Amino acid sequence: MSKIFITRKIDDAVIAELKASFDVEVWDSEEVAVPRDVLLKHAKECDALLTMLSDQVDEELLSVAPHLKVVANMAVGYDNVDVEAADKAGVIITNTPDVLTDTTADLVFALMLATARRIPEAADFIRQGEWTSWSPYLLAGRDVHHKTIGIIGMGKIGQAVAKRAAGFDMNILYHTRSRKTEAEKEFGAQYKNLHDLLEKSDFVLVLAPLTEETRGMIGYEQFRQMKKSAIFLNVGRGPVTDEEALIEALKNDEIAGAGLDVFEKEPISPDHPLLSMKNVVAVPHIGSASEETRYAMMKLAADNIKSVLENGRPLTKVSL
Repeated sequence: MSKIFITRKIDDAVIAELKASFDVEVWDSEEVAVPRDVLLKHAKECDALLTMLSDQVDEELLSVAPHLKVVANMAVGYDNVDVEAADKAGVIITNTPDVLTDTTADLVFALMLATARRIPEAADFIRQGEWTSWSPYLLAGRDVHHKTIGIIGMGKIGQAVAKRAAGFDMNILYHTRSRKTEAEKEFGAQYKNLHDLLEKSDFVLVLAPLTEETRGMIGYEQFRQMKKSAIFLNVGRGPVTDEEALIEALKNDEIAGAGLDVFEKEPISPDHPLLSMKNVVAVPHIGSASEETRYAMMKLAADNIKSVLENGRPLTKVSL
């Protein structure tokens, strides 16, 4: 019977479905990542792994996994996986696209509104008993409607954000590897080079995947190109942004604020400088974190494993 190791506790119904056909072991914690030595031990024996973004699937792991046929990564991104090494080893890598598109786009808007309208700051203000009177500029933030959003990375999530931005009567700019004419027609989005997008946008949103080309693409120079009133948002991958440059831009009032779902190093340290800034809204990589969507991601990852082990055909294969 084929063996499967799941690197985090997931929904019992999904586990039960796999157990009906396979020998399944689960790292029995939802919050604590599986230790590296435990992961390597199971990799030596398993035909399939169901992994999280915190699990490194690299040459070391692949070299000790002679039976491994498939790694189902429970995420759209797969920067934790050496896809080239897996391909050489004959291991199929799958991800979970599409099922989290709208949920992540919702989080983008929640983060944008929370940052622009100073929602966390206002919530703390009232809880701490500081609200004693009304004044014209009490916790005044910035409007989102009729402003310009610049989307860096116009994939499916970017287009879902553009759809929501159109409902807010926003002017939509975007920068990506290839033009998205359907988004231009449907939402009035305008393709711009990166410099023009940064210069013209009131909200700069990063949704680009992490690659060698995108790593550190938003740094000191890029922050200096933004409006002083701009709000920077990253819901893609943390290392796409140079965090030191972001901190300096915020300290020097080169930009007005930031809303962040991802960071260079995760989990972020509680004493990180970004977390002490009132104009920063930071959340712990929860872009896809709705109950419905996380279940759909678990189910798709499990279905990928089942399909590969039973008939050799993945549902959502990651290709080089």
